[in-house]
Amino acid sequence: MDRREFIRLSSIGLAGLAFSGEMSLLDACARDSGKYSIIILGDTHFDTEPTSVYHSLYSEPNERRFKVHYDEFLRNGEMWRERCPRLLDRAASLISRDTKMVFQMGDLIQGDCGSGEVHTKMLDDVMNRFKGTFGDLPFVTVVGNHDIRGVDAEKAYKDYMPARMSKELGKEIAKTTFGFNIGDDAFIFIDFNKPDNDEIEKLLKETEGARHTFVVSHGPILPYDGGDSRWFFHGYRKHTDERRHFRAEFAKRNAIALCGHIHTTEFYDWLGDGGRITQMTMNSVWSKEELGKYDIVSEGPESYGSIRQKQAEAGGKEFPADDVELFNEYKPGLRAYSLSRAAGSYKLNVTRKHVTVEFHAGDSRDISHTFVLR
Repeated sequence: MDRREFIRLSSIGLAGLAFSGEMSLLDACARDSGKYSIIILGDTHFDTEPTSVYHSLYSEPNERRFKVHYDEFLRNGEMWRERCPRLLDRAASLISRDTKMVFQMGDLIQGDCGSGEVHTKMLDDVMNRFKGTFGDLPFVTVVGNHDIRGVDAEKAYKDYMPARMSKELGKEIAKTTFGFNIGDDAFIFIDFNKPDNDEIEKLLKETEGARHTFVVSHGPILPYDGGDSRWFFHGYRKHTDERRHFRAEFAKRNAIALCGHIHTTEFYDWLGDGGRITQMTMNSVWSKEELGKYDIVSEGPESYGSIRQKQAEAGGKEFPADDVELFNEYKPGLRAYSLSRAAGSYKLNVTRKHVTVEFHAGDSRDISHTFVLR
């Protein structure tokens, strides 16, 4: 399929996003000018106080794991008491006439509810909360690991969210991997927990000829520095062939990857496999007031992998050979790299000439940093 055919088909498919006459006009303008914006939230881990609202049925026999999870409940409740509402209000204020949608990068909720019924209520509560904030704009989320964590949580999510996404997008969404078009750009949302390779291949085939291909995944497409560096899309060694295959497919499309999961604001620009992947990871877990300020922790391709190395050394261990090998596979292709632990909201701006992301740390009225993706 060439670009002209893609544009013809995408203009037909975009009609499903028209919820009113005004929206139809804006959609037409976006197709004509190639200009639009999307408001983006990273992980949000929606929760509330007291913990009994969503977690009264939660149980975990492993004491260490129970403490880790319970500490997360307390963290989430505290940040949703005041900071996260401030962050959401700031995000909503970024809406402009050319704003088409609101995206959320997965881990929409904390999960760990102890029952599928409560899990569904948590999903419904946060969707209604966000829709109340962002109004009639379609609110589109990608599945994260917390979104399916807990007793009957995965079934609850798959029973609830595809139907909700169908309503938001005005087209049938049957799976947790799905796609749609805005103008002549393609958006492919991936379930990184259980990648549906056949569905991803199908969506890539259907969107050949797109101007820009945006790959939206909760877990990063390119490996990240820090934590479990293997917990990314097809990241584990047993999936090496799949990882390299899709990396090459995305690179051929010069894909722009929009991700979450790692609770940082990171930018990567990588050349390899005959193409380019530009990755932006986003974070809205404003767990401490100081994370509302944009400070660089690591910057420059030469620093990629240094955090993981320092973590190993701090634990009295050698830098794992597996990690060294993984980072060395990607490091030569990095043109740009930066990492900040800041949380906030983001505005993706797409024009005929550029693709940028404006980041507002915390609830900052000013732009904390502008990332140039294209």
